[in-house]
Amino acid sequence: MATPFLWKLSSQKLGFFLVSFGFIWGMMLLHFTIQQRASHENSAVLRQQILDLSKRYIKALAEENQSVMDGPYVGTMTAYDLKKTLAVLLDNIMLRLGKLESKVENIYNGTGGNLTNGTSTATPSATNAEKVNVADLLNGAQEKCELPPLEGFPHCEGKLKWMKEMWRSDSCYGNYGVDGSTCSFFIYLSEVENWCPRLPWRSKTLNEDLDRRGQAEIRTSFDELYRVMSQREEFRWMMLRIKRMAEPWLSLLLTIYIGTDCFPSFFFSSIRSWCTWVCSRRSRAFKIAENAFSGGPLGELVQWSDLITTLYLLGHDVRISASLAELKEIMRKVMGNKSSCPTQGDKVVELIYIDIVGLTQFKKTLGPSWVHYQCMLRVLDSFGTEPEFNHAHYAQSKGHKTPWGKWNLNPQQFNTMFPHTPDNSFLGFVVEQHLNASDIKHIDDIKRQNQSLVYGKVDNFWKDKKKYLDVIHSYMEVHGTVHGTSTVHLPSYVKNHGILSGRDLQFLLRETKLFVGLSFPYEGPAPLEAIANGCAFLNPKFNPPKSSKNTDFFKGKPTLRELTSQHPYAEVYIGEPHVWTVDIENSAEVERAIRSILSQKIEPYLPYEFTCEGMLQRVNSFIENQDFCHGQVMWPPLSALQVKLAEPGRSCKQVCQEEQLICEPSFFQHLNKDKDLARFGVDCQTVESSADTVVPAYSQSRRHCIFQSDLLLFSCAGAHQSLQRVCPCRDYMKGQVPGCVGGLTQVVLTECQK
Repeated sequence: MATPFLWKLSSQKLGFFLVSFGFIWGMMLLHFTIQQRASHENSAVLRQQILDLSKRYIKALAEENQSVMDGPYVGTMTAYDLKKTLAVLLDNIMLRLGKLESKVENIYNGTGGNLTNGTSTATPSATNAEKVNVADLLNGAQEKCELPPLEGFPHCEGKLKWMKEMWRSDSCYGNYGVDGSTCSFFIYLSEVENWCPRLPWRSKTLNEDLDRRGQAEIRTSFDELYRVMSQREEFRWMMLRIKRMAEPWLSLLLTIYIGTDCFPSFFFSSIRSWCTWVCSRRSRAFKIAENAFSGGPLGELVQWSDLITTLYLLGHDVRISASLAELKEIMRKVMGNKSSCPTQGDKVVELIYIDIVGLTQFKKTLGPSWVHYQCMLRVLDSFGTEPEFNHAHYAQSKGHKTPWGKWNLNPQQFNTMFPHTPDNSFLGFVVEQHLNASDIKHIDDIKRQNQSLVYGKVDNFWKDKKKYLDVIHSYMEVHGTVHGTSTVHLPSYVKNHGILSGRDLQFLLRETKLFVGLSFPYEGPAPLEAIANGCAFLNPKFNPPKSSKNTDFFKGKPTLRELTSQHPYAEVYIGEPHVWTVDIENSAEVERAIRSILSQKIEPYLPYEFTCEGMLQRVNSFIENQDFCHGQVMWPPLSALQVKLAEPGRSCKQVCQEEQLICEPSFFQHLNKDKDLARFGVDCQTVESSADTVVPAYSQSRRHCIFQSDLLLFSCAGAHQSLQRVCPCRDYMKGQVPGCVGGLTQVVLTECQK
């Protein structure tokens, strides 16, 4: 049992401090007597010596115990009882010394007087009358506890009310120091369950946090990860990808570590992460893994592979789960018991990466206790979850019927494949470069052929596309990589290669001038790989845009996002000459694009955010700055804020994007009061609050402002037909969308100075 050990340790500390304290003060008094007899020094000099030595003692004591979590509300097994004892002892000694000094002064000044009747000219207790009487501390008196503003913590007040009624319902609350006082409730709700802001005098510095948890260290070998992943068939495809890409990852880290005493030029997180890949059924996990080797969809596995690699190399403790049984076993160890409070063992886990399907199982497995882990979750979510689907009550009021929403998480906890939904966080992946060092030496010798490669490995994707492909064929050869026995929708002129290895596909792309989109699949990784190999991408335009309102594929997904093309990221963030977004039903438009592509030399291009270095930078910055357990995230820095007023009928995502900016949801909280908007020239003559995704908003005709009453509903999506949305825009780094200019932790890979 841990409790007797801690009690014994506390007792030992108490005894040590009391003995030390008694010894020091005994030496002081002895020194006082010797000095008095030897040289008859003035009492003021002696008093100053005592005070100086006291200050040195207190300073040394503080330095030795600066990392100790202490106070009257943190539990019974701390040094706070010692402090109360010392407070009473000090008060008594200082009172007696004051009387003694007064009497000594009277003796040397010739005034005489009875020692017992002397009065002190400097009684410490008298000068601190406004504080709690030190003697009363022993009887349980509590220091005054002023609560901070609750802004940014909408559930704090309700939780405080609950605690006042229910804190005795489970003994675990008392183990965390809850004693019936408002202050103890507040400390518990801010530091254990994270519903309230920390008290200012309880806040810890970054250095103290690092001392407590230890700093993560970069790994330069995959051996341990291979050992873990090789034990499970479900991980085989991911492990093979990691092995194929090991060379560029490790080369990058060796560049960082060049030199014997060299440290990386960016700060690595101290947080210990736990990565989980959880499937609803064991058979689903095997199905994904099996299909990966036969041309099945790879987007999920690509992202999981690269995330696991990134966390592992950054030095985090990574645990991987692929079944419900494993999830239950891991969480049993983490939770420890069935108490309604989190256990001390919870601190072992600080981040939980999971997917939407696994999230359902996670909540079901933990039951009511799952709320203790909500803020730790990072949900891999390819297409995104918008706030109005995430907020359970709001989604119900809107009649949204989706099995993937109603989580009540911070929308930024959802991690997407591409930066298409500003309300979510863009996690991304790494575009694989299959060629090894030997291949790269000969890459320039590969000649571009007058040929195209169609993006569509399933025969059905080619259905009704012959007219479009005929136009392309009139200018160049058409190649395909269709797998399976059915090729009925392929025109006869197509040269089909079947399933190719990554290396062979890379060589084929290096020979190709044009990568041809067929309108589906949506937002896959393949176009980026083609562009990185020097192909132009013909990107089919959607008019009207595709969404859950008109496309079966998106029905039930927790988003109203409208896709204007097969690959909106390529359309918006890359563009010409690498990406040509065209109406494939318009033969003349397709021909113009092909002629332009053939008339120029197009160089390979890969956005920085899809490189190993870019992903290391992005994930590390998210871990460092996205703390959803302690209120609203205050990152990127507010200096990047640019406020725009949208015209009625326009969303903040649209308005910011048209200005070559991006909507930043974490800035909404800084535009949610009339005094905030006044700084940007918005005059709020009247105000009201509303729980809606289209506020804060402004009515110019009435000079009326509407502010957000529920922080989970801040959203860059959505528009109002008569109100102007108040939009928090920011700039972004070219090729690294999540970071504003100067706002993302920079990775500078330079040789270290000797």
